[in-house]
Amino acid sequence: MIRVLVVDDQAMVREGFAALLGAQPDMSVVGTAGNGREALEASAVAAPDVVLMDVRMPEMDGLTATRSLLAGDPSAKVLVLTTFDLDDYIFDALAAGASGFLLKHAPATELLHAVRVVAAGEALLAPEVTRRLIGHFVAARPDPAAAGPRPDRLASLTDRETEVLGLVARGLSNTEIADDLVLAEQTVKTHVSRIFAKLGLRDRAQAVVVAYECGLVRPQG
Repeated sequence: MIRVLVVDDQAMVREGFAALLGAQPDMSVVGTAGNGREALEASAVAAPDVVLMDVRMPEMDGLTATRSLLAGDPSAKVLVLTTFDLDDYIFDALAAGASGFLLKHAPATELLHAVRVVAAGEALLAPEVTRRLIGHFVAARPDPAAAGPRPDRLASLTDRETEVLGLVARGLSNTEIADDLVLAEQTVKTHVSRIFAKLGLRDRAQAVVVAYECGLVRPQG
């Protein structure tokens, strides 16, 4: 059973998420909170597997709460809810150590999938968020093609690991990568772990940046 804490300052949204998640046979809503401070207090009591965290809230915002939560418990899993007009918050949340990002207007099926993926120990970036993340670096840095490829950064990867990195950078989860490459999910997890270790990456968001900088993916991809 996946224990979920729902954090959002809008009562209607909070209750809607809680009702949806609580109706799932493999999920249990162990608490709700209306701001980051309440989230920290509720998390300490309920010990959720996943915290569904809104960003903009009174008293303490979701990013501050995420940083505080992970400072006290590095194994905590936070799924951040974001919108297209909050790009800067996405990068702050990456630095805070959030496990996943989901657009607030995503369908219910995507929310449920995201909670399960994060609970399983995988990081998740919604494809739309991944494209925005790449777009940020496109605007902030010159096109890597102009400076030529940087194969040195990826030289330690096998052909299969390079292929997996490209799919990670497109926002695919381990399960989706396994389906795409017709591999066992555990095999994909092993590849991802090795990629992160070889390249010194913390999470999937950093993988997106490296894949772009090395020319492995393009913004339109």
